Amino acid sequence: MSTPGPRPMRIGNAEREAAVRALGEHYAQGRLDQEEYEERTTAAYAARTSDDLVPLFEDLPRDEQTTTVLPAPTVATPARRDSRDPEAPYGREPTTGMPYSDRYKVVAGVLQLLLPFGIGRFYTGHMGIAVAQLLLSFVVIGVVWAFIDGIVILAGRPTDPRGRPLRP
Repeated sequence: MSTPGPRPMRIGNAEREAAVRALGEHYAQGRLDQEEYEERTTAAYAARTSDDLVPLFEDLPRDEQTTTVLPAPTVATPARRDSRDPEAPYGREPTTGMPYSDRYKVVAGVLQLLLPFGIGRFYTGHMGIAVAQLLLSFVVIGVVWAFIDGIVILAGRPTDPRGRPLRP
């Protein structure tokens, strides 16, 4: 008669969130494409045991952050995390792991609403859109466009010209 191996441990929301954060780091590093990232995060949120998380990271390099998520044969030490990330000096967006821009979403939206001449787009660095809104403001349609654009900035997920999300 063989002795059964250790039973997989049930995990909670904290472990699921840690796995999603680790997947976000791999996504931000370009190791996962958008579709694969979404599939793996869906599987991480559906995981019930620590063994359910293992396949999500099998083909990814292990680093300090993933050792706290995945079961290890030895006792895992808490991950050291430097509070300053040189690639993301303003932090990272929690859902995608993308580094934040140095510009603020609220400032861009309010500038667009109060000064509807493309000023908010000048602030975010989208010079082409900003110049178009400024020139069209003489024909009134630019003012309407800039005003609606301000609402979209405030309600949406705007980015800077480099594709980084604006800070909340």
